[in-house]
Amino acid sequence: MSIREQVINTAMMAHSAAPEAARLTMGQKETILNQIAEKMWDERSFLQSENARDIEKARSKGLSLPMIDRLTLSDNVLAQTINGLKEIASFPDPVGEITRMWVRPNGMRVGKMRIPLGVIGMIYESRPNVTADAAALCLKAGNACILRGGSEAYDSNVAIAEIFRTVLEDNGINPNAVSLLPTTEREAILHLVKLEDLVDLIIPRGGEDLIRFVSENSRIPVVKHYKGVCHLYVDKDVDFSMAVSLAVNAKAQRPGVCNSLETLLIHSSITDEFLPKVSRALQEAGVALRGCERARKIVNGMTPASEDDWYAEYSALILAVKIVDSIDDAIRHIAKYGSLHTDAIVTKDYSASQKFLREVNSSTVIVNASTRMSDGYVFGLGAEIGISTTKIHAYGPMGVEDLTTTKFIVLGDGQIRE
Repeated sequence: MSIREQVINTAMMAHSAAPEAARLTMGQKETILNQIAEKMWDERSFLQSENARDIEKARSKGLSLPMIDRLTLSDNVLAQTINGLKEIASFPDPVGEITRMWVRPNGMRVGKMRIPLGVIGMIYESRPNVTADAAALCLKAGNACILRGGSEAYDSNVAIAEIFRTVLEDNGINPNAVSLLPTTEREAILHLVKLEDLVDLIIPRGGEDLIRFVSENSRIPVVKHYKGVCHLYVDKDVDFSMAVSLAVNAKAQRPGVCNSLETLLIHSSITDEFLPKVSRALQEAGVALRGCERARKIVNGMTPASEDDWYAEYSALILAVKIVDSIDDAIRHIAKYGSLHTDAIVTKDYSASQKFLREVNSSTVIVNASTRMSDGYVFGLGAEIGISTTKIHAYGPMGVEDLTTTKFIVLGDGQIRE
């Protein structure tokens, strides 16, 4: 069977399973997801042994340490994934929810009801926990899903997907509601994104090259974000200790993820005192600094920042530093160089925090917390299927409700159009 035939066959089976997924009751979804969580816990040794095979192959291919970190199903990642499944299971069922209802002058009632999207194609790289998160969120929202993970995590993805399929089958549900493409060849993506009659939405999650490749070739609507160029602006009225802590955490805790800090903006009135403190703390955490001319006059040895650095998503222990003269300058810088992902301010000034919240139009805007907090699990969504910076349909971390749409429902008692 050719790659094209494999993709079409997988999509047809998922499409056939979608109506069954849409009819699942809240009780069935809760039972299935809790059973999957229990089975993942029971089989954690097997999952981690499969993951170890992927890690060994990744090392032999020379993948970077941040990429291997994203690939690893550590005890912490596995526990968080399992807890996320249980949290998703406990959520109210979005399917069938009446989001609005109003009465027209003729007595006719008009409303909007949540319904599943249908079949969701999920294309992602590295993180095998995305397999569990995406499948669980899709099931909770009544959707079937087609998963296409990267080759570097193939054994891990197969093992996780098989747990979902086994539990579905044990409950008398078509296991093709959770389908994994049987190939990781990039050609498979080209075929998948052309199947507009079988797939309703494509969500790519990974590097900018992958997302642009999907967006440029898809006939199906795509929810995406290209980059995570996240900023932290340190205002003039600030707790230095908090600001240093947030900068170090946002950059160094996990530098390879999309919500890590890439540019630090500092108000000029505090630079002489604050910049040496934060620079020392960042360098102690292993961070290499690239600064504007004003910053380099204060901290010796800082690498000069070029124009490209302000646009850069390093995904590494590198941070750009720029001094600005006002909150307005900071907001303008974010508007020009940002990626609409996550931007934060550290300040004691309430009016400054509110101005930042109003005028920065990123999908997540944060006051006095690390950019690393921008995450569906942290926000209480149980998990996220991705982060959207497209502003259409969904914006920011996407949870269960973002995998539904609404239809109009009309309740009449004989009304006719005059």
